[in-house]
Amino acid sequence: MTDLDDVDYYLDPSLADDPHPYFHHIRSKCPVVHLPQHDVMAVTTYEATAEVLRDHETFSSCNAVGGPFPGFSVKPEPSDDLSAFIAEHRAELPMSEYAVALDEPEHNAQRALIMRLFTPKRMKENEAFMYGLADRLIDEHIGTGKIETQGDFGPVFALLVIADLLGVPEEDHTELRKTFGGLPTLDEAGDGGTVAHDPLAFLQEKFAGYIEDRRRQPRNDVLTSLAQATYADGSIPDIDTICRMATFVFAAGQDTTARLITAGLRIIGDDPEIQAYLRADHERIPNFVEEVLRHDGVVRTAGRTAVRTTTIAGVEIPAGTSIGIFPGCANRDPARFEDPDEFRPDRPNANEHLAFGRGIHACPGGPLSRIEARVALERFLDRTTDIQIDPEFHGPPGDRRWQFEPIYILHGLQALHLLLTPAEVAK
Repeated sequence: MTDLDDVDYYLDPSLADDPHPYFHHIRSKCPVVHLPQHDVMAVTTYEATAEVLRDHETFSSCNAVGGPFPGFSVKPEPSDDLSAFIAEHRAELPMSEYAVALDEPEHNAQRALIMRLFTPKRMKENEAFMYGLADRLIDEHIGTGKIETQGDFGPVFALLVIADLLGVPEEDHTELRKTFGGLPTLDEAGDGGTVAHDPLAFLQEKFAGYIEDRRRQPRNDVLTSLAQATYADGSIPDIDTICRMATFVFAAGQDTTARLITAGLRIIGDDPEIQAYLRADHERIPNFVEEVLRHDGVVRTAGRTAVRTTTIAGVEIPAGTSIGIFPGCANRDPARFEDPDEFRPDRPNANEHLAFGRGIHACPGGPLSRIEARVALERFLDRTTDIQIDPEFHGPPGDRRWQFEPIYILHGLQALHLLLTPAEVAK
C-alpha cells in the first residue's frame, strides 16, 4: 500500500476516484500540513479553511486557479510583506485578469459587474427557461430509455442556461451548442492537467461582437445592460473587461454545474431508497443538492498565497507561501459534520459546506448552480418512474465502475450512463 505521505496530491492520478482517504490522513496530522512535493501548506480543517477563505487581505487569490503551478518566474527576496511583489508579478499566473484571481480593489469592481446578472428578476426569468430546456433535452433521449448525462445533458443544459442568463439571442443557441459544447479548461500541454494562462480567450471574440453591437445599437436585452454597465464611480469599462466578465460567467459555471447534476443523478440512480425519498416530496431536493455539494463537491482544489507572514491554526506561514485549499477535505471534517463520509439527504447542516467558498470570493453563481441542479433533478424525477445506473457501463450494484477526471482542480465523473423508465410507459 502506498504511504499517503509520499503521494503527490496535485499530480498523482490515483487520487482522482476518491481523494477522501488522503484528506482524512492529512487532516489527522494537523490543521495545516506541509506538502513537500510542491512546497504547499495544505489547510485541512473546516474552521481553518473558512478562516483563510474569509481573510482576503492576508491571503491573495492570485494563484486561485493554478495553485502551485506554474508559480512566479522569480523567487521573491525574503520579506514579511510581499504585497508589492505579488502586484508586480501576478500577471504571470493563470487567469490573472479574471475576478477569481483578482484582489481588492480590482476584484470588487469586476464582481460588481458580474452581480448585475444575478438580480431576482433575471434569476426568475432564467429559472422559467430552465424548465423548458430540461424537458427538451430529456425528450431527446427518454424514448431510448438511456442517457449519458455528462455528455448528453449536463454540459448542454448548463451551457444554454448561462447563454440565456447573459441574454445571448436564442437563434444563436444552436451554434453555441455545436461550437462550445466542450469548453477547453485545461492546457493540453501542461503536466497533470494544469491550467492554461487564459483558457477562455477563444470566447472573447464572440462576446466582443455582442458587446460592440449593443453599444452601437442598444436593444431591450441583457447584453445591452452589460454593454452599458458602469463602475460604481460612473466610469465605463472597456470592452475587454466586459468580455472577460461575460466569458468567465459563461464558462466558469458550466463544467462545475454539469458535474454537480451528474453527481446528484449518480446517487439517485445508485440508491433506490434515496430516489424514493426524493420522489415522495420534491421539497427535499434542495437539501439533497446541498448534501451532494458537501459530500461530492466539484471543486477539488483552490489556491491562495500568503501576502504577509501570518499564522493559520497556530502554524506560522511565511509571506509568499502557497496555500492549498481543499473544499472536499473541509466538507468532511468530523468536527463540523457528523459521520462525514455518510451521505444523508436530510442532513440538517448540509448547507454549511464550503463548496462555493466563503468571503468576497464566494462563487457569485452559487445560487444559480443550486437552481439548475434542483430543476434538472426535479424534471428527471417527474419524467420517469425509475432511474438506474446502466450496469453495461458501470457494473452491477455493489461492484460499480466509475471513471473520474484525473485532474487536481475538479472532481467529477467522466461519464454517467443511466437507464430511464419513462413515466408514460409505466402508465
